[in-house]
Amino acid sequence: MRNNSFVKDTHPSNVRNGAVPPFPKRQMLVLAICRICEPIAFMGIFPYIYFMIEDFHITEDKSRISFYAGMVTSAFTFAEFSTGLLWGRLSDKVGRKPVLLTGLIGTALSVLIFGFAPNLTVALIARAIGGLLNGNMGVLQTTVAELVTSKEHQPRAYTIMPVVWCLGSIVGPMIGGALARPCISYPALFPAGSIWDEYPYLLPNLFSAFVVVVGVINGILFLEETHPEKKLRRDRGLELGNWILSKLPIFRKCAESRDEKSKLAEMEAQPLIDHDEQLPGYQTNENSPENSPRIRSASVPSISWDSLDLESGHGSSNLGVSKIFTRPVVLNIISFGILAFHTMTFDQLFPVFLSTAPPDHPTTPSLPFKFVDGFGLDSKTVGIILSAQGAYQLLINMFIIPPVLKHFGARRLFRFLVIAYFLLYLITPYLVLLPEKYRMIGVGMVLVWKCTFASMAYPSNAILTADSSPSPLALGTINGVAASTASLCRAFGPTISGILYAVGLQSGYSGLAWWCSAFVAISGAIVGLQIQEPQSHIDGNAAPTNNNPEITNVIDRAASPEPAS
Repeated sequence: MRNNSFVKDTHPSNVRNGAVPPFPKRQMLVLAICRICEPIAFMGIFPYIYFMIEDFHITEDKSRISFYAGMVTSAFTFAEFSTGLLWGRLSDKVGRKPVLLTGLIGTALSVLIFGFAPNLTVALIARAIGGLLNGNMGVLQTTVAELVTSKEHQPRAYTIMPVVWCLGSIVGPMIGGALARPCISYPALFPAGSIWDEYPYLLPNLFSAFVVVVGVINGILFLEETHPEKKLRRDRGLELGNWILSKLPIFRKCAESRDEKSKLAEMEAQPLIDHDEQLPGYQTNENSPENSPRIRSASVPSISWDSLDLESGHGSSNLGVSKIFTRPVVLNIISFGILAFHTMTFDQLFPVFLSTAPPDHPTTPSLPFKFVDGFGLDSKTVGIILSAQGAYQLLINMFIIPPVLKHFGARRLFRFLVIAYFLLYLITPYLVLLPEKYRMIGVGMVLVWKCTFASMAYPSNAILTADSSPSPLALGTINGVAASTASLCRAFGPTISGILYAVGLQSGYSGLAWWCSAFVAISGAIVGLQIQEPQSHIDGNAAPTNNNPEITNVIDRAASPEPAS
């Protein structure tokens, strides 16, 4: 189905007069509902993973629990790496919506198996299934880039998905911490000997599966395809969602009849340039704007999607690798991978750090580097701390990050963040040395620091990556490679940090894993400093379709009185 928004966004008068297309609020909401399922499922395991590994009785050495916890986290991300490029390429061929829905279904299957896991092997298989079937990280970035074609909307748009992740980061750990081991936490409601006693981590995963199913239904009924060429296909799911809304009085205005005659009549009556936002998701698919008599008779020729492909092929498959993966694209992908490595290391290691019990025979620390201690917090407390982190991240993404990103720009902000990131990992292990009454204050300050930096770094990198793409039709491939790279780094990060954390506890250097993350962050700063502003921004001639000067040239040729050559 082709939306009128593309015609409005790329119409020559809009490009030249600087008209900003409306923000796609409704489709971003639908996409956000699909997105929130994954952080709930992903983050929900962190409050209890330490205790789950302990219940598997793999090792009696508690210092090695972090290693196995890292393996569980890495199983998902390593599997996601192995299929990330495949899902990205597939989304370029079949569309974004089928791939997104497949990823959600894979997540639901994964959490159900994980909840029934009796041992580490099944737990690893469950997480790997989720990673193999889920390529949503890269496809979501592509979908947002295709929905939001104006540079003016980028700061707002690229912080919505982090906001959604934050909401999931609040709900997931709270549910995971509160519902794990219910026979211990709520013995009156969940008696010993029941299924909840046999599978103590099933309940939070059932909740996650339910949320994911809701996301799948929402996606089928209301999510629009955004792929430039696949919009033409008929979507019976959208038609069903439109019919359902038409039966609900409160939503009836959002579900107007869209048969062929009414759609053609509406297109005839409306001006070519319409600044009112069309209701996405409630349009039929058989008729495209260029087939309308209104547009065929206009003085401006219709713009072929094939002409937007720099190689006049069909999608990104005909673009050469060297033309897709230019130096700016490669630098952004590498920066994304390094960022994913050390931020995922923090996310996995910090709950283990909080759950680690103090040593039975404490020794006198030999500062500045040799010391071992722990917080010894239970799963409920860890879940509350992680949820508070998510609440803070939600607030700053809603009210602080968009204006900061707009004021400083993606490149300048990203360069500052990657330079300063290593200090976070140098300081974090010293929290255990604080006096008891100041420990939680220190934890809160570190989490504020971490959340602020991560909330700014990821959307900045996403904007730079989208702007560096040589063609809109290559975005799926680029984001698929970026997602695979990030998944590989996220796979190795928790495993390596788990090994280093165990070695550090045994050797007396409990900060070893954190300090190694600091070195990784320094390497990220070296790469990040080489990223340059996209040329289209420097020239100031970017069109609102991903700021690509090639598309501006196509539009200019289409607007000329002579036929485009």
